[in-house]
Amino acid sequence: MHEHIIHPADDCPPPGGYCRTHELNLLLLAALYAVSRVLSRSLDFNESLRDVLRVLHDEAGLTRGLISVVDPDSGKLNIHTIYTPEGPILDDAQYGPGEGVIGLVLEKPRTIKLVRAADEPRFINRTQVYDPELPFIAVPIKVGGDLKGVLAVQPEAPEDGLLEERAQFVEMVANLIGQSLRLAMEVAQEKSTLVEERDLLRRTVRHQFGFDSMVGRSAVMRRVFDQARLVAKWNTTVLIRGETGTGKELIANAIHYNSPRARNAMVRLNCAALPENLLESELFGHERGAFTGAVESRKGRFEQAHGGTLFLDEIGEVSAPFQAKLLRILQEGEFERVGGSKTIKVDVRIIAATHRDLETAVDMGDFREDLFYRLNVMPIFLPPLRERIEDIPEIARHLLTKIGNDQKRKLSLTDMAQRRLANHAWPGNVRELENCLERAAVLSEDGKIDVDLIRFPSSRERTPPRPQRGLAAPAAVNPVSGANSEVVDIDDPNLSEKERVIAALEQAGWVQAKAARILGMTPRQIAYRIQTLNIEVKQF
Repeated sequence: MHEHIIHPADDCPPPGGYCRTHELNLLLLAALYAVSRVLSRSLDFNESLRDVLRVLHDEAGLTRGLISVVDPDSGKLNIHTIYTPEGPILDDAQYGPGEGVIGLVLEKPRTIKLVRAADEPRFINRTQVYDPELPFIAVPIKVGGDLKGVLAVQPEAPEDGLLEERAQFVEMVANLIGQSLRLAMEVAQEKSTLVEERDLLRRTVRHQFGFDSMVGRSAVMRRVFDQARLVAKWNTTVLIRGETGTGKELIANAIHYNSPRARNAMVRLNCAALPENLLESELFGHERGAFTGAVESRKGRFEQAHGGTLFLDEIGEVSAPFQAKLLRILQEGEFERVGGSKTIKVDVRIIAATHRDLETAVDMGDFREDLFYRLNVMPIFLPPLRERIEDIPEIARHLLTKIGNDQKRKLSLTDMAQRRLANHAWPGNVRELENCLERAAVLSEDGKIDVDLIRFPSSRERTPPRPQRGLAAPAAVNPVSGANSEVVDIDDPNLSEKERVIAALEQAGWVQAKAARILGMTPRQIAYRIQTLNIEVKQF
């Protein structure tokens, strides 16, 4: 076998001319630049390798390029890419250590140069692509000192004494391939890590917003969950309605993350949080120079949500002129950016939410009727917390677990505290309940939340007035007997629930509506308690 054989080049021509070595170096330098551009322009490594072999053929005079890679399982070299202008070739050939010249490079990584391939008895033309009458060059491809493959080429003309220069060039190309391969491996590893993190995040989100993990076992909430579960499978527009704090966004999240669109973005926008001029830019985006401060083009929420879901919270607060713009995109699925003329089409599922009575708004002319019908395809009504008091204990436990995780301790709720929670009207719904429990958790030193820590620091709390220091508490007049009687503190933790209700009824002259206001309940709630506690109502 012939290795590192250098034949003397022809003498250079007279001054002012070019010798063949210099001419070859210029040619190879240009080809090296072309190779570097090929390897840097794309992260598709397979495509880049074929383009590299094409450059070697077209610009460097190195034909029949072959790149083989090491199989990590077998340890053999498998053909990865071959470039040749000739006809069909065998690209499934394999070389073991010491098999053929390419196998010799696998066995002992080094550059091998043959002046004439036919002169080397160990040369094996398994691909049936090489010309045995031409020179042959095989160079190892390394990444961090480890052999990853072999680059083999043939000069397109018989040996002319410049085999060494061509071999050095092929070595440089192999080094560039090795660097690109290292980068491709790092990108692939990072991509694999990101995919794993993404899949883990999706599983976590699906579990977090799964219907099975949602809190609420009352009949009315089970109907809500069933509706959300059914509509999640389709692209139907959903309008979620309910008072502030009832969990409208939670339902919207559950619909999206359990839908076929879960792999794409869930984009949110509170329509009441922005003025109309900014709302249009936020939803539709803007072009550069569309207005003062628009220094660059920007995608709006509709474009960001392409293929996914757009959640429009407080949709009932948008102005009439903007409702017309919103109607168009809901009908046609297309719009123009602010300051732009290009029509953009998007595929977006709309989930809207509002606490307003849209039917009344339509009757008053504050909300477009056609937009209302466009949004109200699948309405979901979330009941206020006061209409599902049976869910309060479970919701409270869930919220305490969440708060306890944040505070890194275990929190518990006494029976008396639970009863007091059940007797509150909760005008702020679940959000108010969460704030109340977090406030109680902050005040609790041992993690145990008793009734004295359940406080409602708002004007909505109805408690009897406290007597001023040094003054006796005024006597209450019993409307029945007209005689003065002692005022009972309905917030006394020693009172049973039945005693509290009776005390409130006594203070209200047994008018249930007034007693309900004293206790912070609805008339329906106090009627329910009168029945379940078996309280005999006095009639006057």
